[in-house]
Amino acid sequence: MTLNELDKWFRSFLKIEDFANDVSKNGIQIENSAPDAKQIKKIAFAVDACEETVQKAAAANADVLFVHHGLFWGGCETITGSFYKRVAPFLKNDIALYGCHIPLDANNPYGNNYGLAARINLKDLQSFGSWRGMEIGVKGILEKPLTVEQLAEKILGSGEKPLFILPFGKKEIKSVGIISGDAADDVGQAVEEGLDAFVTGEISHELYHYVKESGINMISGGHYQTETVGVNLVKQKVEKELGLETIFIDIPTGL
Repeated sequence: MTLNELDKWFRSFLKIEDFANDVSKNGIQIENSAPDAKQIKKIAFAVDACEETVQKAAAANADVLFVHHGLFWGGCETITGSFYKRVAPFLKNDIALYGCHIPLDANNPYGNNYGLAARINLKDLQSFGSWRGMEIGVKGILEKPLTVEQLAEKILGSGEKPLFILPFGKKEIKSVGIISGDAADDVGQAVEEGLDAFVTGEISHELYHYVKESGINMISGGHYQTETVGVNLVKQKVEKELGLETIFIDIPTGL
């Protein structure tokens, strides 16, 4: 499979074209030297495209680095300073970069939000959370009510801890809304829809009193921790359906 063939395969289920309002340049961000000829044998997966991830991808002899947070976000970058350090290893090692931002947040079932929902066995799933005219999150009902502490433990991966828990809602949580990453402001949509809890990656000081006064539980699971889900689900799909060798490069930010 060549890079361009791989791009078509990714697009067949990630539905990148449905998210035109995403400022990220989704899809191939950096080509390899022969996108129609060079055979892809190994794909590295990571949350962020940075100097460390591409260096580790090169050390693992990967042909492609697939990330949630790519290098290009709508503007024209000059390749200087730290940005040069990120770009240069791709060219030096002939590694392609593939980015998938909002489409990977929203995808059902391979995205961050639906992946998090599956961890807690959320039922009656519906799209939730509008951003720039795109529905990116998910909401649903728990099979069995949970406390906010139990919900935080179940929705995060093994050994992971939430950054913050704001336990200002019902003691027994039944309805949950999920938007991974930097979606703290969307707690307002959760309040409007009468949800018992809202799960996201980050939270800000300014929202503390709003959350408390609105009487909702809020879990900040960490931007990084809530967004390792999608890349790993795509990784599993690549292994199962394409039979390619893969590696996950884990570089947690603690944020």
